[in-house]
Amino acid sequence: MTIEQLKYPIGKFEKPTIISKDILSKWISDISSFPARLRNEVNHLTNEQLDTKYRPDGWTIRQVVHHCSDSHMNSLIRLKLALTEDKPTIKPYYEESWAELSDSKNMPIEPALKMIEGIHERWTVLLNNLTEDEHKRTFIHPEHGKAFQIDENIGVYAWHCNHHLAHITETKRSNNWK
Repeated sequence: MTIEQLKYPIGKFEKPTIISKDILSKWISDISSFPARLRNEVNHLTNEQLDTKYRPDGWTIRQVVHHCSDSHMNSLIRLKLALTEDKPTIKPYYEESWAELSDSKNMPIEPALKMIEGIHERWTVLLNNLTEDEHKRTFIHPEHGKAFQIDENIGVYAWHCNHHLAHITETKRSNNWK
């Protein structure tokens, strides 16, 4: 695999021209099922395997798991801000720096898995109860210099779940880990 394929094993997120109810349902299902799918892939890995990078100059599997809890926690907060404020400007965070902190590099993954389970349970309840008007609410992401609609952000995070899960499954496959 090329570095680009290792970095984006499922490709980059592509926003559909029209975000239909069926697409939203699929995305919400991907988000809802992510904790179980993730746990299934990482629960049996050894510390040595968890400390294996998914690509040269990439993160370890351990860092990927902790990154998902950090990122998805931020996404839930962004959703709540967009639902309760008028076009809020969200606070970006430096994910690369967060991944280098001791909790991401050295801690067991169980606390991150528990966080992901709780975050996704609450997130899914909100996503499944959004009105059509709420799907169109926006937040401003200063790092990207644009407004994101909630419906698009649902797609971004469904992709994010599958993207990082593929980092793990591809690493397992390429190392012949069962």
